[in-house]
Amino acid sequence: MQTNKAVNLIGIVGAGAMGSGIAQIASQAGQDVVLFDLSKEALTTSAAKLQKVMIRLIEKGKVTSDEAIAIQTRIVRTTKDTSLKDCDLIIEAVVEDLEVKKRVFKRIEEIVKKEAVIASNTSSLSITSLASFCAHPERVIGLHFFNPAPLMPLVEIIPALQTNRVIPQQLTELMSKWGKSPVIAKDTPGFIVNRVARPFYGEALRMLDEGIADASNIDEAMRASGFRMGPFQLMDLIGHDVNYSVTESVFKSFYYDPRYMPSITQLKLVEAGWLGRKSGRGFYNYNEENKEPNASAQLNPKAQVEISERIISMLINEAADAVYLGIASAEDVDIAMLKGVNYPKGLLVWAEELGLQKVVSIIDGLRDTYGETRYRCSPLLRELAAKGGNFHK
Repeated sequence: MQTNKAVNLIGIVGAGAMGSGIAQIASQAGQDVVLFDLSKEALTTSAAKLQKVMIRLIEKGKVTSDEAIAIQTRIVRTTKDTSLKDCDLIIEAVVEDLEVKKRVFKRIEEIVKKEAVIASNTSSLSITSLASFCAHPERVIGLHFFNPAPLMPLVEIIPALQTNRVIPQQLTELMSKWGKSPVIAKDTPGFIVNRVARPFYGEALRMLDEGIADASNIDEAMRASGFRMGPFQLMDLIGHDVNYSVTESVFKSFYYDPRYMPSITQLKLVEAGWLGRKSGRGFYNYNEENKEPNASAQLNPKAQVEISERIISMLINEAADAVYLGIASAEDVDIAMLKGVNYPKGLLVWAEELGLQKVVSIIDGLRDTYGETRYRCSPLLRELAAKGGNFHK
């Protein structure tokens, strides 16, 4: 994938939900796709699911019958990895395991042409580490789609330390042609979304542990501030095994920074097997007729605002630090949180609406109350507040 070179053929490794979704996106954008998986059953299931999707799109008038046939025809499914040899871009979408991905990348390199770019759809693993195991690390990059890939617009593009500098811009242009909203992120734990979003869960859990409010109260406060779901609803939906594991991984990756500390309360839910919706019980009991019970006591509007502003301020602080540390630009951070997790506003736009000094005061107040480095204000946020500046020039 050299400068100004057309990307004619896309190879995708892994025909699970994510790989199949990416294949659909590429095909709908007019690309020819080779979808490889060792499992014939996975490939058959992938084809059947895409056919159902196309039928629904035809019924909704979003594609014609001819277009639906063309989209399905452009995807060639195969159990032979050598079919990837002519691909210009390979996107790996296998299990989230570094050792497995290393083996996949080694095999891909044996097959594809030297100009091909090899991308990983990992949501958490180090792209630099993956690249280091390759003979040509300069062509390795992260390309993180969000689930479900055909519906979620965000794609995080993560260059490894070794990645050729022209590739991120090439992929930005390609993802835009595919109708996606691409952002470029530094190769650090959590990239943009999974890093910046941690306080949405962590600060809510902290307030629950302290008895400031119950789960329903906190969820209600966040919905009132514009979020589609409260943090406890969302954790129940994601699954506590998954959400806790991501939090623990980020915590360890950042050398046990208190800002990312997991919650014992959530750990106990995991230990009990109360994983949320998929197990029938989490913070809410989904086996009962009233699946999301009312709060034990109604909070007054002032208390609701205090809860939401605490969580939002911590989210803003994390977003500001991502800019300060060069993880991503202010614009890309805002796009990532809008398009990747459906936040009601870009966090740094939100900061400017609330007033940067107010956000600094909330965080400093938490620091004074708790005396913890968890509540340390981003230097960039403090500097801009002091100067009367903003994130968006």
